[in-house]
Amino acid sequence: MSDVTPLIASVIPVLNEENFIGACIDSLMNQSLPSNQHIIMVLDGGSTDSTQSIVQQAILTSKELNGPEIQLHENPGKYVAEARNLAMTLLPQSVQFVVELIGHCTVDSNHLQVRLNEWNRLSEHYDNPLAALGVRVLSREGIHGTAESWIEGALSSAFGSGNGQFDSFTVHGETKVPAFAMHSREAILRVNGWDTNFITSQDSDLSMRLLEHNYAVARTPETFVRMSKRSGLKKWWRMGHRYGFWRMKILQKYPTRASAREFLPWIGLVSTLSLLFFSQTLGFLLPLMYLLVLLIEGIRYSIKSGRASTLLGVPLCLAILHTSFSIGLLDGLFRKGRAPRDR
Repeated sequence: MSDVTPLIASVIPVLNEENFIGACIDSLMNQSLPSNQHIIMVLDGGSTDSTQSIVQQAILTSKELNGPEIQLHENPGKYVAEARNLAMTLLPQSVQFVVELIGHCTVDSNHLQVRLNEWNRLSEHYDNPLAALGVRVLSREGIHGTAESWIEGALSSAFGSGNGQFDSFTVHGETKVPAFAMHSREAILRVNGWDTNFITSQDSDLSMRLLEHNYAVARTPETFVRMSKRSGLKKWWRMGHRYGFWRMKILQKYPTRASAREFLPWIGLVSTLSLLFFSQTLGFLLPLMYLLVLLIEGIRYSIKSGRASTLLGVPLCLAILHTSFSIGLLDGLFRKGRAPRDR
C-alpha cells in the first residue's frame, strides 16, 4: 500500500484493550469512505494481554480485503498524549485530518464520511479556521450489566453529564470540550501538539490552546462514537476522581474555565454545615433536597430503561460521581498526577 495517500487518520492509543480493540478496528475497516483515503494507526503503550496480536490479525485481514492501511506502533511514552504526538511524526504527509479514538469504542459505517462532510459544511459558519470537530458519545451496543446500566443512567442525566464529553447535545455549535475530536493536522502542529504533562484531560488543554491561537473548536450531533464506559462501581469511583483531579490541573492552567457547577458539592457541604450551626432543621434541608433530586433521576431512568434496579442504582452512581469528582478536585490542588488504574 505504498502508493496510498490517505486524507484522514484514526489514531488509537491502547493499553490492554483485548476485549474491545477488535470491534473498534472492525468498525473502522468497514467505512463508506474509500479505503485509500483512510489510515488506522494503533499505538500500544505496553499491553500485556492479546491486544497486539488482535491488531496484527486485523492488519492481515485488511490487506486481504483491500481495506484501509492499519499500522501498529510501540508507544514508549505509554500515555495518550505521547501516543498522539508520536502519531504526528509517523503519519503520511498526505493526512490532513486526525480523528481521536480509543480502543474501547466503535463507530458506524458512514462515520468518517459524515465527519468530513460536517467539517466542510461547518467551516463556512465560523470566521476563524476550524481546528477541531467533536461528536456525540453514546453507550456501547449490546446488553449492559447491572452496574453498567446504572452508570449509563447517571451519564444520561444532566446532573451526571454536565456539558463535557457525555453531553447529549442536539445542535452543532462552538464548544471548549469537543468529544472524540477530528483535528486539523496543520492546527495541531501550530500549537505544538498535546501537552504530555496531562495524563488525562490532554484534549481539553489542546482545545484551550487552539482557541488561544484563534481557531474555531466545534461539535456536531450528526454522527457519534459508541463508547464502552465503566462496568463496576469501583472503576466508576476511580474515573470520577481522575476526572476531578485533572480538571483541577486544567483550572490551574486556565482559571477562566472554572464553573460554579463543578464546585456545587463543596458549596452544598459548606452551606449545610453553616445551616447546621444555626438550626438542625435548616441544616438537613439541603441534603434532603439533594436526595430528592437523585431519586427523581432514578425514577426517570427506570421508566426509560425498564430496569427496576436503576431506581436506586442511578442515584447511587450520581452520588459516587459527585463525591469522587469533588475529592479529585481537592486532591488536584496538592498532588501530581499518575497513570489511571480504572481501565
